[in-house]
Amino acid sequence: MAEMIEPYSNVVTLVTPDDVFASPAPWQAPASSWPASGHYIPVCGNVVRTSPGRTERTENFLVMASFPDFVNENEIGKAKFIGELLVPVAPFDQKSGRETWTVAFAPDGSYFAWSQGHRIVKLVPWKKCLNNFAVGSVDVPGTQVARRLSRQNSGEGPVGRSEPGEHTIDCGDIVWGLAFGSSVPEKPSRCVNIEWHRFKFGQDQLLLATGLNNGRIKIWDVYTGKLLLNLMDHTDIVRDLTFAPDGSLVLVSASRDKTLRVWDLKDDGNMMKVLRGHQSWVYCCSFSPDSSVLCSVGAGKAVLLWDMDKYTLIRKLEGHHNDVVSCEFSPDGALLATASYDTRVIVWDPHVGCVLLELGHLFPPPSPIFAGGANDRWVRSVAFCHDGLHIASIADDRLVRFWSIYERSPQAVSSLNNGLCCTFSTDGSVLAAGSRDGSVHFWASPRTIASLQHLCRMALRRVMPTQQVQKLPVPSRIVDYLSYRIF
Repeated sequence: MAEMIEPYSNVVTLVTPDDVFASPAPWQAPASSWPASGHYIPVCGNVVRTSPGRTERTENFLVMASFPDFVNENEIGKAKFIGELLVPVAPFDQKSGRETWTVAFAPDGSYFAWSQGHRIVKLVPWKKCLNNFAVGSVDVPGTQVARRLSRQNSGEGPVGRSEPGEHTIDCGDIVWGLAFGSSVPEKPSRCVNIEWHRFKFGQDQLLLATGLNNGRIKIWDVYTGKLLLNLMDHTDIVRDLTFAPDGSLVLVSASRDKTLRVWDLKDDGNMMKVLRGHQSWVYCCSFSPDSSVLCSVGAGKAVLLWDMDKYTLIRKLEGHHNDVVSCEFSPDGALLATASYDTRVIVWDPHVGCVLLELGHLFPPPSPIFAGGANDRWVRSVAFCHDGLHIASIADDRLVRFWSIYERSPQAVSSLNNGLCCTFSTDGSVLAAGSRDGSVHFWASPRTIASLQHLCRMALRRVMPTQQVQKLPVPSRIVDYLSYRIF
């Protein structure tokens, strides 16, 4: 065991040869190799370390976060860690295949789902998680203790719609994508002879779609855990899934076979359309809040916007320098966030295709010619909070960052080892992040009082795109007040 003294601190960390970190951290590099522009800020965090025969939590571990020179480290807060869901390690458990590639919250906030690895999906009542985490007391000093919920101590509850029950689903293959979908009976299917179909979804129906390694998509009843549909048409991994928010049960799948496929679950899972436009793997897809536009991202710097009424390509957004792996619209549909291996999150105006904000994770940023190389700042996931004010990102520098859409530096950070994905809870109060070991970690979202300007923007932009706002017969200062601008 070697003893290492961290730069910029008096904290001593014990490092074992069996350290779980796969690559050296920035602070392990010699000072001569650190960036000439920008600086590293030490960030304390709770990181799980393992060694033969034991697992321990190191409270004073430091990671070195890269930020631009204008950032004052004293102004960056520490995100509030509130709990985690752990996967017990079975004897002879293989490390590969344990990744939590996706996490999801039900639209009504009743369930939380995550892929535990080894083809298993866990469905847990979200209220039960909150009770275990005691999230309600997170703001009371000295009363909050972060808790864990593992498979052994999360007993099976009664299965019923009045009392949500916990389910463990074996999907038969590695799970890459998850999506919840709920039905609105008055939203008609695009199929004419809907009355002859096998499934008639009611208003209280809650479905879970799982995208698998073998190219199949399986649809499950969340309340019973029963398999309803098995969709087979993709020829490679189904990397991501998303339901239309309008309750029509239209499902879009993104695959490594370079296509997006549109399915109508009210038509017994009939495939309505194949969207072709990507030249390589498709990593992620996301609907706009009104279900009229779909964003898809993938390898080769691709960010594509689709008209979901005509199933045609609207435009391609250009600005990233490497594969784009995650995307999500803001709640008002006026902004689009995309995450890339080029170490950046870009916030776009999807209506006009311009870049409004760039959130860097490495300073100085790599030049375009080197942005495709291997580095420890690949951004893995991005999520928009439901307040429309905050964004979260997960990167390979072992940090989760909380951003404001009006600032270029994080509001809060916290350590996260080997994070892969993240999403906010339905009410936006909690961020969930999955990691390579099959576990999920939770943080309380930053609480900020939104300005009157932000509230006015969100109220208007829910029903009016950028072009219409710019043509309003009002003074230009009011137009500027209601428009998202380059920050």
